[in-house]
Amino acid sequence: MRYFVLLVSLIVLFSCKKETEKPIPKKVIIVEREKPFEGRVIAIDTTVYISFKNPELEFFYKSFKNETVWQSTVLRKFVLNEFKNAENEGLFSKDYNYYNLLSLEKKINTLNDKQLVDYDLQLTLNFQKYIKDISQGKLNPKEIYNDWDLKSKNTDVSKILISAFKREANFVAVIDSCKPQHEIYKKLKTALLIVNSFPKDTLKTILVEEKIVPKDTLKAMIAIKKRLIYWKDLKASDSLTSIYDSKTVEAIKNFQFRHGLASDGVIGKGTLQALNFTKTKRKHQIMANMERWKWYPKEFSKEYLMVNIPDYNLVAVENKDTIRMHKVIVGTNKRKTPILTSKLSYAVFNPTWTVPPTILKEDVIPAMLKNKNYLTKKNITAYDNQGNIVSAEDWTASKAKSYRYVQSPGSYNSLGMVKIIFPNKFSVYLHDTNHRDFFGKTNRSLSSGCVRVENPLELTNYLLKDSINYPMDSITSILKKMETKTAPIKSSIYLYQWYWTAWSNNNKLIFRDDIYNLDEDLYKKLEE
Repeated sequence: MRYFVLLVSLIVLFSCKKETEKPIPKKVIIVEREKPFEGRVIAIDTTVYISFKNPELEFFYKSFKNETVWQSTVLRKFVLNEFKNAENEGLFSKDYNYYNLLSLEKKINTLNDKQLVDYDLQLTLNFQKYIKDISQGKLNPKEIYNDWDLKSKNTDVSKILISAFKREANFVAVIDSCKPQHEIYKKLKTALLIVNSFPKDTLKTILVEEKIVPKDTLKAMIAIKKRLIYWKDLKASDSLTSIYDSKTVEAIKNFQFRHGLASDGVIGKGTLQALNFTKTKRKHQIMANMERWKWYPKEFSKEYLMVNIPDYNLVAVENKDTIRMHKVIVGTNKRKTPILTSKLSYAVFNPTWTVPPTILKEDVIPAMLKNKNYLTKKNITAYDNQGNIVSAEDWTASKAKSYRYVQSPGSYNSLGMVKIIFPNKFSVYLHDTNHRDFFGKTNRSLSSGCVRVENPLELTNYLLKDSINYPMDSITSILKKMETKTAPIKSSIYLYQWYWTAWSNNNKLIFRDDIYNLDEDLYKKLEE
């Protein structure tokens, strides 16, 4: 009997728990539409839309007294046109049942009540999906990547659509407001229009082993010139020669500039790789970037830093004006810089550096096994679990991972003279570097995940906004003392550490190397 009572109690307990976990249904408020509106309203049997097992669809029609809503020919055609041109937003018409809906629209005057109800439901169902896709993206980055930490978007599509129907005169404006409004997204839309304007790409892959320098003569130059003419970096000529002449050098420099390459006129591996990108691949790249921009927040802080990882660039923005720009060094493909949004907290002058586990495992321990003086050379001190210093003589490989390794402050410190902290789960930050010569490189995917900033002291001075305690001369004095000091960032400044490899400027296509190989894979997922 005692076991029976226990069993019943457990059943009741788990039943209650399951009951409490059910989502609380949204309160339905009946919407009164502005009249007059075109067409006849038809009552909908609730069992019809319940069969779709779509809570948003149910809520929407309950709000309209279980009646059809798509009486307006103008609104229906607007929606169908959005579906038809879904690619303009980096999406696909097929995802919204466009051709079947278009077929129903063409014969709408011959449809009976049952067919009209079905058409109405299908329009709503697909348009709700479209609103969600243009608002927050078709895919969820957290289901694809483990190093993307962006706040999830939960678009209330029924609320948006109900708002649009309340005042049908504002219908188009309400829907357009769902789309990303940032200037970069608009430049991506322009880039898609530009790339679509190019003719069919029938050019073959260019194969060259050695670097090509000005005045070289080789057969492949004819194919290279054709590529440059295709992308409008070189004007069409009656004579295509195999000589790397001065006009072609200027065209290559322009091409290199548009692709974030060193504009030196030398055709090396990177330039050749960019030349061999087809129109189709560039289109895929643009659409993948449009999807990413739907994942990013719609609202920006009044003041923020934005890092575009593949562009190796940081900008500071105040009230939509770019105040300053800094070159950056970002993580390698093996140790990627994470994508995140966070609020800046404080700066640390003369920081110490605690070696993270990955670098310890892959760099420090192997170096110590080769040379016991490695830690001394790098000004790194090892501590055991009790906080005692472990000398080079006492250091043992079997205990190596249990030690804590701290590099002293100084110009030799891996973090340089300053680091800027913001909350994140990846333990990354902005910082100076002891390899400032790396900022002269074109490819700056060189770090272990953190973002190294050129001229970081000027940036820190700007962020602190404290002319009394932290003018530049005071910062210089702090650094000379070699003592670690923390300074709060009192202003509400956000960091957007993001990733995009395509856009347009002045109706010209701009691309960056997809250093983490994300673009084509994302496009394939979009296409599924």
